[in-house]
Amino acid sequence: MLIFGSELQSEICHFNSAVKNHNWVFPFGMAKQVDPILCHQKRTVMKIIINLVTFLLYTGAVFSQQTITGKITDAKNNPIAGANIYLEGTYDGASSDENGNFSFETTEEGLQTLVVSMLSYESHYEAGDVSYFRDLHIKLVESVNSLTGVTLTAGTFEAGDNSKVSVLKPLDIVTTAGAAGDFVAALQTLPGTTTVNEDGRLFVRGGTAGETQVFIDGLRVFQPFNATANNTPTRGRFSPFLFKGISFSTGGYSAEYGQALSSVLLLNTTDVPLQEKTDISIMSVGGGLGHTEIWGDQSFSINTSYMNLAPYEALIPSTQGVRWNSPYESISGETVFRSKGEKSMFKLYTGFNHANLDIDQEDINFDDYVRFRLKNNNLYFNSSYKYYFENDWSLTSGASIAWDTNDIGIQENRVDAKETSSHIKVKARKNFSNRFDLSFGTEYFNTKYDETYTDLNNDEFYSGYNDGLWAAFVESDIFLSNKFAMKLGVRGTQSSLLDEFKVSPRVSLAYKPGEDGQFSLAYGDFFQRPLTEVVKFDQDLQMEKASHYILNYQYINNGKTFRTELYYKDYDRLVKYDTDVPQFNTDYNNFGGGYAKGIDVFWRDSKSIENLDYWFSYSFLDTERDYQNFPQKATPNFAPKHNVSLVTKYWVDKLRSQVGLSYSYGSGRPYHNPNALGFMQERTKSYNNLSFNWAYLIDQQKILYFSVSNLLGINNVSDYQYANTPNGDGVYDRRAITPPADSFFFVGFFWTISSDGKSNQLDNL
Repeated sequence: MLIFGSELQSEICHFNSAVKNHNWVFPFGMAKQVDPILCHQKRTVMKIIINLVTFLLYTGAVFSQQTITGKITDAKNNPIAGANIYLEGTYDGASSDENGNFSFETTEEGLQTLVVSMLSYESHYEAGDVSYFRDLHIKLVESVNSLTGVTLTAGTFEAGDNSKVSVLKPLDIVTTAGAAGDFVAALQTLPGTTTVNEDGRLFVRGGTAGETQVFIDGLRVFQPFNATANNTPTRGRFSPFLFKGISFSTGGYSAEYGQALSSVLLLNTTDVPLQEKTDISIMSVGGGLGHTEIWGDQSFSINTSYMNLAPYEALIPSTQGVRWNSPYESISGETVFRSKGEKSMFKLYTGFNHANLDIDQEDINFDDYVRFRLKNNNLYFNSSYKYYFENDWSLTSGASIAWDTNDIGIQENRVDAKETSSHIKVKARKNFSNRFDLSFGTEYFNTKYDETYTDLNNDEFYSGYNDGLWAAFVESDIFLSNKFAMKLGVRGTQSSLLDEFKVSPRVSLAYKPGEDGQFSLAYGDFFQRPLTEVVKFDQDLQMEKASHYILNYQYINNGKTFRTELYYKDYDRLVKYDTDVPQFNTDYNNFGGGYAKGIDVFWRDSKSIENLDYWFSYSFLDTERDYQNFPQKATPNFAPKHNVSLVTKYWVDKLRSQVGLSYSYGSGRPYHNPNALGFMQERTKSYNNLSFNWAYLIDQQKILYFSVSNLLGINNVSDYQYANTPNGDGVYDRRAITPPADSFFFVGFFWTISSDGKSNQLDNL
């Protein structure tokens, strides 16, 4: 103060006044010491002081800045350019150059978090004191969520628009010539399946139809196929219109599912419909009506259909071994209610089907036809709820219940069967990171089956069972890199009826050597309670067992898919009995076994030829089993050695039409000839079926559709029935088991009314 004299006093006086006017506090009480007289002196000295303080503060800031440096590379030390590097919670950062180097300055001090992020790589976090963030070498790890990442595909065919491993799309289920809208018939064009034309159900890799289970939104469907007469093919109960995608496992499936020795078929209903619409169908075999209503986050869809083969039979009667007293007639309906919350999804699915038929069928052991009558009623409910928590947890719960009744008449005998089945399930899932997730859950199945057989003398025989089956499972997906992943799981099952507990391990591995192709391995043990036809008579049995071994290679690039699988399936503890068919006085045991091995090949191309989409599949199957009443191990009748399918779809722009051709081939099926030495020693002639369809767009929302199965009218023989006793010459007479008609014709008109005025049912045909 003495040095600067009165000028300083003047500057201080003036500055103090300004400070007070702004309610600031001046340091050191300097303003209180100012003589008021000096406040009029010059202010030069104060300006000098302010400039000096500012300079010192700036200099201090400059000297407090720190420089953060380093280099970003991948796991192989290749530099990564364009990575973002910054201090968390600040604007201080930079991007890596072409050599992976970065450098930036910051005034932050102490403990900080350095974040490194880059598309297709996992974010990296470096925590520590800023002073140590120099000459860093940070290696980024590829994100397993990138589109080029490895996927677990062994044994599974995906059908869905959003799946990057899809071999089929949802519309393929109903646009395949010869399928006639039946998802099972379309799936029979995939490798690993066998066309058993007199049955219509799924036969997978040497397994019986009863070894495949069907699930809707993760919940069991207990009677997925319509009831029908012997040697008359059935169809799936459910319309494909309500499903967004299908996962069809030909083996090695997830630990989440059980009670299936061969395969599972997973049907997933649509979450949110895109628009309100009404679909009207008028067909040569019946009609259908569907409607979807949307309000806010809720929607309701309904599909109803009526089928009656009487007009068709009157026009084109069946001529091969059958006489229809009352052709097949059914009425069915499905509804789905959906309610979407901010973090939840609720669905309620209901399906109903009523069917009846009355048919006379040839039988080699009767001089006249054998009359068969059937009335079936099926009601199915399925409810599911899923909730997503904040911390990457999700919880899924649901329940299904089915009531199924069959009133069957065989000549003067009657069979009344009632089955009530239910399924309750809870599953939790936690995504710990994009490299590891864990799912676990528990479920309970209950089946009550009652059957009463009444003979022509009105004597009644009762059979049935009541089984409570509990299961728990845990499974994890582990992605070690974009090239290697694994799935580890285990399932435990307890049956109250059989008083038995079984543990089933499941393992899947996948390796991706290049951008477009990958290898997969899968192993699993699978258990299944004996079928109803057996366990209704004998409950002192064990679960049947199958072990799966699968090697898979898949290549997907630019609309082309190639897929091949080698597999081996080992059967153990199969049920055997000592009569022609299961009866109440039959002796049963679990001494059976067998194997199935082979190779499946699939090729699809939708890009090479404009407007043409096609796929080809081939299966080689070598299988033998000792089961049922087999006297020795042999190949069963439903398992031909070679199966081939070729499906084509072509859009003809000038004709506004989609035309399709499907060809199926199966080598001769084994059968037992009692007139020759050996067992199952002969083969039928090969199966051949060429089918055609044509969809013509009358306008944008109206379609005329025509199809014919077995276009060439080939008389396919699936098996032979031999007489129970030889004739006078000591020869067992026989008759060929063939379809009721060689070919089937279908004509339909389909009209869609929608809010956009553009949608049609071409995707559903």
